[in-house]
Amino acid sequence: MTIDVPTTGRSLPQLQPISFIGADGRLTDTPTEGLRIPSDATLTGLYRQMVLVRRFEAQVTHLTRQGRLATYPSAAGQEAAEVGATTALAPNDWLFPTYRDSAALLTRGVPVAEILAAFRGDWHCGFDPHEYHASPAATPLATQTLHATGFAMAAKLKGEDAATLTFLGDGASSEGDTHEAFNFASVWQTPTVFVLQNNQYAISTPLREQTNATMLADRAAGYGMPGLRVDGNDVAAVFAAVSTALERGRNGDGPTLIECLTYRMESHTNSDDPTKYRDAEEVEHWKQFDPIDRLEKYLRSTGALDDSSVAEVAEAAETLAASVRDAMNQEAEVDPRELFAHVYATPRTGLAEQQQVLEAELAGAELAAAGQA
Repeated sequence: MTIDVPTTGRSLPQLQPISFIGADGRLTDTPTEGLRIPSDATLTGLYRQMVLVRRFEAQVTHLTRQGRLATYPSAAGQEAAEVGATTALAPNDWLFPTYRDSAALLTRGVPVAEILAAFRGDWHCGFDPHEYHASPAATPLATQTLHATGFAMAAKLKGEDAATLTFLGDGASSEGDTHEAFNFASVWQTPTVFVLQNNQYAISTPLREQTNATMLADRAAGYGMPGLRVDGNDVAAVFAAVSTALERGRNGDGPTLIECLTYRMESHTNSDDPTKYRDAEEVEHWKQFDPIDRLEKYLRSTGALDDSSVAEVAEAAETLAASVRDAMNQEAEVDPRELFAHVYATPRTGLAEQQQVLEAELAGAELAAAGQA
């Protein structure tokens, strides 16, 4: 007996990551799945933003080590994935970042003080999501994948010309929330792009110990959606792949999974000691694939960059770093009453009682302070 098995028509992604610009700054001969390299003008803008982002990450890390910020997860080394993917978003699209995606929020236009408000403990989210079309950075692992999918479904039902992009890590790809998001997005053909930043480690767990898959982009086929494996340190490849996937989603062709092969150069957070689970030789090996260095070499070879323009970008990065320091030198004005704002449309009885207790305590403190004045 012969059984006809229906197929989705989705082929497996190519094993060799899609790449336009190699580590040496030269064009590669890697198959690019029909994608086109961005123009020099676009690449110059991406270069500038990556340099700004790297200086931002370095400055924030320094402030964290000084005790000026709480725990901070750096994305140093992952600039191509963060900047390339986020820059591909249209104004009406929405970004759903994780706690490691401050670089994406910066690229989306969120001011540094508003990005860092949560890391200082000043507020749950320091910016207005609707102003920047970016959700609060998610700390619970993989929850943002569900948010991005649900939001995209709502946009589809409303007939809006909008897609959603969400980042997740290799560790988060093993979470149940991710499975649900992939499956729902594919079944309902939501305009969602999942950018999986495979930075080789889920905190201290290396990729080889959390999956037996040849590559994480393979998982897309199991859900009936396209999957691409991209050199996550080649911003040209990331931008091209994500731009195409977003357009595909807006055209009603459903979600896409893009695995960006990259590396986490810094520790998981400032409280982590990576020397306990990886050696210095491994880090040195990945430095040769630096996303900024390779793009600078390429743009110099085309004449799009020279010493003067590189110096101008470096100066802009220092100006940004100074603005980060200035922002963190300002004392936050925190009102404890805000704990109860934006929680429920109609406050629950228990929460209302807690608010009354707080109000009474604050009133008493204010009276005491007035009496001492």
